[in-house]
Amino acid sequence: MNTRDTAASLKAPGEQAPVPASADKRSGRKSLVWRSVRFFFLVFLIIIGPFAAGFLWFVEVVQPSVQVVAPKHADGIVVLTGGRDRVSQSLDLLEVGSAKRLLISGVHPSTSAKQIARLNSKRMRLFDCCVDLDRKALNTIGNAAQTASWVRKNKFSSLLVVTSAYHMPRALEELQVRLPEVELYPSPVYHKELDLEHWYESSSITKLLLREYVKYILVRLRVELDAVFPVKHSS
Repeated sequence: MNTRDTAASLKAPGEQAPVPASADKRSGRKSLVWRSVRFFFLVFLIIIGPFAAGFLWFVEVVQPSVQVVAPKHADGIVVLTGGRDRVSQSLDLLEVGSAKRLLISGVHPSTSAKQIARLNSKRMRLFDCCVDLDRKALNTIGNAAQTASWVRKNKFSSLLVVTSAYHMPRALEELQVRLPEVELYPSPVYHKELDLEHWYESSSITKLLLREYVKYILVRLRVELDAVFPVKHSS
């Protein structure tokens, strides 16, 4: 009988053979890996899950199929510049009598009313009577600030907001902060080159929506912080 057989024969009945140290290490590594997997899965559920759900909500809100209820008439119209389609739609609304005046916010300092009119079916008569140009705003925050000043100057209580559909949620948030007493009605612009209904088929459209959603979240966070630590916005 060899030494291994002798050691085995000396074990007490029911006693298990000692586990090698290498087996303990392998078991410990497996346990660590499993704990790590569970940790990252929990992080996904807590952070990534709500982000993904919120993004899907955002995408649904900006779809052309969403019915936007707007009044036949409001006191004023504001269009946040960023494309010819936006200005054209706002002028259409003004032309059919949807409001008394139109503010085109974010116009380049070197752009004249005549230049804008030439790009929009030469509707100069509308500019002569009922269109104001804001050349100070450089971004959405500036658009909201300049619009608020224009609304108060004209003593308007309702406003049609014209901008791209994907930009509308953030624009409304910025405007509502500065005009809590004014009724805001969205008039979203749907661009032909942006197929929002099939956004998942285009990486460029997906990236655009993701960027806009992140910006919207940041605005929402800022609004919530302002509610706790009020900040006086300039008018």
